[in-house]
Amino acid sequence: MIQPNIPETGQPRVVIVGGGFGGINLAKQLKKAPVQVVLLDRNNYHLFQPLLYQVSTAGLEPDSIAFPLRGIFGRQKNFHFRMAEVKGVRPEERILETGIGDIRYDYLVLATGSNTNFFGNKLIEEHAIGMKSLIEAVQIRNYVIKQFEESLLLADEAEIKAKLTFAVVGGGPTGVEMAGAISELRKYILPKDYPELPLDCMEIYLIEAGPRILPALSDLSSARAENGLRALGIRVLTNVLVKNYDGQTLLLANGDQIATKSLIWAAGVKGVPVNGLPQDTIIPSGRILVNEFCQVKGFDNLYAIGDIAQMTNDPRFPKGYPMVAQVAIQQGKLVAANLVKQLKRQPLQAFHYKDLGSLATIGRNKAVAEIGKMKWSGRFAWFIWMVVHLMSLLGFRNKMVVFINWCYRFFTFDRGTRIIIKRGAANIVKLRQSVLTEEAVGH
Repeated sequence: MIQPNIPETGQPRVVIVGGGFGGINLAKQLKKAPVQVVLLDRNNYHLFQPLLYQVSTAGLEPDSIAFPLRGIFGRQKNFHFRMAEVKGVRPEERILETGIGDIRYDYLVLATGSNTNFFGNKLIEEHAIGMKSLIEAVQIRNYVIKQFEESLLLADEAEIKAKLTFAVVGGGPTGVEMAGAISELRKYILPKDYPELPLDCMEIYLIEAGPRILPALSDLSSARAENGLRALGIRVLTNVLVKNYDGQTLLLANGDQIATKSLIWAAGVKGVPVNGLPQDTIIPSGRILVNEFCQVKGFDNLYAIGDIAQMTNDPRFPKGYPMVAQVAIQQGKLVAANLVKQLKRQPLQAFHYKDLGSLATIGRNKAVAEIGKMKWSGRFAWFIWMVVHLMSLLGFRNKMVVFINWCYRFFTFDRGTRIIIKRGAANIVKLRQSVLTEEAVGH
């Protein structure tokens, strides 16, 4: 029988579920605390999700944005990592059920993140491509390059156009950056690698249900981003809902139809709660209700942070904090401090989110950035975006590899990872469904 084999030290045990931004920052902050830290994740690496889209569009190799969790905590003596899938929790017994056996805890912190939200549309979920994991990003890259290769085998222009039409749903940073990256493939790679294919056959749509793209940014930055996308030849559709998609035709709520075999879904995410929590602690979006200390409703030894946590103590964010990395990082650090206070029986500190700004890149020399009251666009904003993302990567090697890749692409207009590792469109759907199943049972 598989056992977690976690030594009993006599110290209070803090179990953290999820090796994302929140989980790793929490574990780091507990380095000198008189506790035993146990981190669980279904993968053995931390994934830098903001650059997933560059893996998807052949800009970076997968290992450039992933860093082994054990490498982060190699010198932390009170730390233990186990690669495991979480099955459920028994709060009354302080037991976490996992694929490697039951794990006892004194304090449990859920940092399980989020997965793609298809808003209950099963047909779209079956045929669209999400982008929340490293495996999915690689499969998108395979799929995009495969569409180019297979288009060469077609004679009918309408069939070629359907294969080379890419629709990105969701006007947030992920959707905007993905659409911009695909446009760079059209501009720099298609003419060089596939000169037989007519450029005008490849179309890119960015579809947003709201009145403008990048709704978290100001109207000015949103307008600048939209103008930049249109200048790249991307068709930006706002105030347009996606009604259905059968793998061949995208049906919009206004009655319009788009013939496309490539729908990339970046329209929203939902929380990944753990089975066993009281139903009244989970809202329809899958997020867990927490108080101002990040404690799950009704518990003093059970916390939730990051994308999974629904906290409404800030009038600036009446619907909860945005599901971004900075929220998870700041909450992870706060919970670490509160756990130490709790051990000392001291009053806990409430969470107050410090907004460090918002960034989104559109393409080469094009980005928007907002930090405080300052707003930038164009090349300077693009430089800020690169510096922030480069410094946020874990590991010196990853920083250097990404920096060299970006320099190479800037001077050569090339993307060096245009290879298909595994062919077959059906594999994408099967693999994505497998990934979603794994995410549904926890990290």
